[in-house]
Amino acid sequence: MTNAYGFLTTSVQGVRERINPSPSVGVYGSGFCSNEGFAKRFLCSSSVEGVEKLGPGVSASESRVPRNWICEVQEEPDNTRLTRLSSSSNSFQRATSREMVSLVVATTTDPASIGPASALLSMPGWHPGPSLQGNMSSFVNKEVRLLKHDNSIVREDHLDKRWEAATGELVHEVIFLSKHTAASNRPALTIHPIGVPHLRESDVSPAGGKPGWAAPPNPRIGPWLKLLKTIAQAHDLTPEFEVTLEATHHGPEINSPTMFVEIGSTEEYWKRQDAAQAIALLVWEGLGLGGGDAVGDWSRNNGKNKILLGLGGGHYVPRHMDVILKDTVWVGHLLSGYSLLMEDPGQSKARENPGEVGGTWKEAIKVSYETSKAAFPGGDVLAHIDQKSFKGWQRNVIMSFLAEQNIKVGKPGDFC
Repeated sequence: MTNAYGFLTTSVQGVRERINPSPSVGVYGSGFCSNEGFAKRFLCSSSVEGVEKLGPGVSASESRVPRNWICEVQEEPDNTRLTRLSSSSNSFQRATSREMVSLVVATTTDPASIGPASALLSMPGWHPGPSLQGNMSSFVNKEVRLLKHDNSIVREDHLDKRWEAATGELVHEVIFLSKHTAASNRPALTIHPIGVPHLRESDVSPAGGKPGWAAPPNPRIGPWLKLLKTIAQAHDLTPEFEVTLEATHHGPEINSPTMFVEIGSTEEYWKRQDAAQAIALLVWEGLGLGGGDAVGDWSRNNGKNKILLGLGGGHYVPRHMDVILKDTVWVGHLLSGYSLLMEDPGQSKARENPGEVGGTWKEAIKVSYETSKAAFPGGDVLAHIDQKSFKGWQRNVIMSFLAEQNIKVGKPGDFC
């Protein structure tokens, strides 16, 4: 049966029912949802082929689920599961009566977070929104919600689901405003995806997030990097400030496509009003609040469907940056060398077999690839390898593992 939003309830025992949203919502395709395992895995599927492969006893012709639809699964306290069909395309707005919003998050405890948030709120169109538990206030402007809290930016988990539960609005993406720290103390404006996929379950994550987890990367990361460079140059922040990407790291745990936008790297720069204004303009223009088109909307990708999954290199991923800045490239997760932990087996034969090389590197690659695929429905995620950052045996074993996982490898020219 379905509720007013077109949810299909299926028991955890795996009873299959045909998807048939309420007439008040509108039918945008039908299909089957099978058992719990299928529903969880279908979250990362972006085509009818995925249904054929993952749904036990369900063929692609039976399912009739349109491409680029996602099956989102939620646990309910009465031991039922709610499964919602959603689409990355513009038709999604018509398929649900709940509004899709972008969530911008800031903390009052961080000057590099509250500074840009205050500058953004000084721009026209904002009005107070609902409050959340935990002394969190919000502000509304079109389809954007700015949420302020008084806690650590990397420790407040699941803000997307908490917002949805409190307001009924569906969170399309999350953008965190934060400070950046670096041993060099160099002034910087940075953007990056989040996650700690290289940590074991028994590890303690020093900066939030759940070990082995990565959030879907926000598709705006690549286009916003280019926009941030333009804004920084126009406001004479460069070359004093470096504008750069960072590798995937830290929390908080969240399920929506996410990115961090940061000001670094010392308190002097965290409080700089010109840097805060630049970040505010990035969000203002990037989300289309000024009346122009939003920047980095995957549903308007103009036929470019290659996504870069960066493997290797340092924290500021310079070789991946070289590719991304030549053209506006869609950016998935960026795993630096410290996130690809390998244990040298010490024997040349063992080094040729991915199964013989211990460490968490395989899990990190798989999680980052799967969440990058989920963030770009219908896209083609290609691994881009920083060849010089690996030893020969490491390159070989990574290439073998990618082949085993059917993950394609891209050269710089493949992303243009």
